[in-house]
Amino acid sequence: MKYTSYLILAFWLIAVLLGNVLQLNPNAIDLEVILQAPTAQHWFGADDLGRDILARVLSGVEVSFLVALIVTGVTMTIGVFVGLLAGFYGGRVDAVLMQITDIFLAFPGILLAIAFAAVLGPGLGNLIVALCLTGWVSYARLTRGQTLSLRHRQHVQAAESLGAGVPRLLFRHILPLLASILVVEATYSLASVMIAEASLSFLGLGIQAPDASWGAMLRDAVRYMLIAPHYVLIVGGCLMSLILAINLGGDYLRDALDVRKPD
Repeated sequence: MKYTSYLILAFWLIAVLLGNVLQLNPNAIDLEVILQAPTAQHWFGADDLGRDILARVLSGVEVSFLVALIVTGVTMTIGVFVGLLAGFYGGRVDAVLMQITDIFLAFPGILLAIAFAAVLGPGLGNLIVALCLTGWVSYARLTRGQTLSLRHRQHVQAAESLGAGVPRLLFRHILPLLASILVVEATYSLASVMIAEASLSFLGLGIQAPDASWGAMLRDAVRYMLIAPHYVLIVGGCLMSLILAINLGGDYLRDALDVRKPD
């Protein structure tokens, strides 16, 4: 199962590259093959406008990776910075920053993302902004808790007694010790962002037509589930396989980086 998850993830990464190399047209309409089942010409069949589902799946996975990587990078940066400051300084700084974090944690992340997306409007850019505004809190809480512990380590206190400034203490003596934890958290964040992007697109608040998105494709496929079940099954299966591969990869990565694990 370990290598299977890696193979599935590698398959989708290669699919993204192939989608760009082959220069497929996911928006080409062919009214003669509307809702056609998989054939030799259309391996995944056709959608309700006669567009090739395979081409749209490859375009959709590219969007999913793009959104997930950007959002994860931005939210990790914001959350780690907030957590480092809160854990290092403590006191009033910690109280203020954590109160702000608790406000965001008081609401389900997907509901906040829906609210921000509704206010900002649909579209790829606004979708990324909405997810960035809600995704940093988990990194902040995790980083803050670890920094509170590392702040009193002997090597940090020794560096501080030798005159090391706050930036050096944070980024040379504390942050490197958090790297393995943050990498594992980032893998789970990738899967969560992909689900959130698909959910918002399913609700019409994310990627807009004619651009391809797995969430929007699922929304269209549900309407034809009885007469064209291949549509929803293929798109849903693709999304499930990618999310499962990332989550399993994160589990194995966590076990590999766990220093408490017996040799």
